[in-house]
Amino acid sequence: MVNDRLGTAPGSLLPVPGSPPVEWVVRDALLDYREAEAAMEARAAAIAEGRALERVWLVEHPPLYTAGTSAREADLVAPERFPVHRTGRGGQYTYHGPGQRVAYVMLDLNRRRPDLRAYVAALEAWLIATLDAFTVRGERREDRVGVWVRRPEKGPGVEDKIAAIGIRVRRWATFHGISLNVEPDLSHFSGIVPCGVREHGVTSLVDLGRPVTLPEVDAVLRGRFEAIFGPTVLVEDDGRGEVAPPTDP
Repeated sequence: MVNDRLGTAPGSLLPVPGSPPVEWVVRDALLDYREAEAAMEARAAAIAEGRALERVWLVEHPPLYTAGTSAREADLVAPERFPVHRTGRGGQYTYHGPGQRVAYVMLDLNRRRPDLRAYVAALEAWLIATLDAFTVRGERREDRVGVWVRRPEKGPGVEDKIAAIGIRVRRWATFHGISLNVEPDLSHFSGIVPCGVREHGVTSLVDLGRPVTLPEVDAVLRGRFEAIFGPTVLVEDDGRGEVAPPTDP
């Protein structure tokens, strides 16, 4: 059941008045990671130069591990299990795969607020508001990036990570973004130490007893995004990382 309360979004990063809406693009098929990375690089450069609109690109990847700029080799437990991609985003090792919603967020912080801390806090608030719609209490931690869920049924002080954040910013244009575990194979995380955190585990909406689909999650993500970052316009993905004209006003 979805809770449709929106309310006031604290810590919003709304654009300056008169800005066009953010393109909202959903890829239906699994997307090659290197293709996604190249498309993000190109779009972020175009945004920084004023040649392209901002965009949120929702995708799923085939099973793979990515290593951020702070990744430690000791945290790659099973290097032969899935492809490993070195990437320029911040953070350590993470997993992507089917059943996980990845949202690549390409925004112009110059038209919002050129403040990396505020941007990460806004991404956390977006995820927490999305989880709240499914009656899941997500929480941020000062010493760990991402969104966490308390698991008292597993023991005192036990927490699991349900969403990860890894970003890169160039000339105040953002790329990379967030990943939310909807219904991935959680055993796939065992090939790494996710985000370098050994003392806590991972979970998903379905693991928490919320049997939701990716389209249901996407609809909530869009509404909560707009409360924090401003209006969006749905744009169809043409399968090449580029897009067709808008389909709604």
